[in-house]
Amino acid sequence: MVNFKLNGKKISVDVENEMPLLWVIRDELKLTGTKYACGIAACGACSLSVNGELVRSCVLPVSSVEGKEVITIEGLSNGTLSTLQKKWIEHQVPQCGFCQSGMIMAANNLLKKNPNPTENDIKSAMTNLCRCGTYPRVKKAILETASELKG
Repeated sequence: MVNFKLNGKKISVDVENEMPLLWVIRDELKLTGTKYACGIAACGACSLSVNGELVRSCVLPVSSVEGKEVITIEGLSNGTLSTLQKKWIEHQVPQCGFCQSGMIMAANNLLKKNPNPTENDIKSAMTNLCRCGTYPRVKKAILETASELKG
């Protein structure tokens, strides 16, 4: 049994300790916003937050989140879109959309750690892969979100 908080709610799952967190979230808990793509932590489609740190959940054993706080794309807002998600839409960041939940999680993590990122900060932090190549739109959405959140 592994116990942790998921999007603010206490969760207990009875799975093998080595099961990747991604599969626990998608298959056991039925939250499908976090995506599977490469399976080797290279692309970032499975990115989510564990105790405020961005992680790639496809290779992270569920046992490693015992007693921790896990936030998925579903947990970024409470019924309404976050400013970041609104900017994502405004700048038409997604094309196919497959990598976008991981990209948004990475951008959210960046803005929590650095609310006023430079273009170089964004380039360094956003290591997720996007087959559609919408990186310029990602940068614009992050910069405008930071500007709007500053006031």
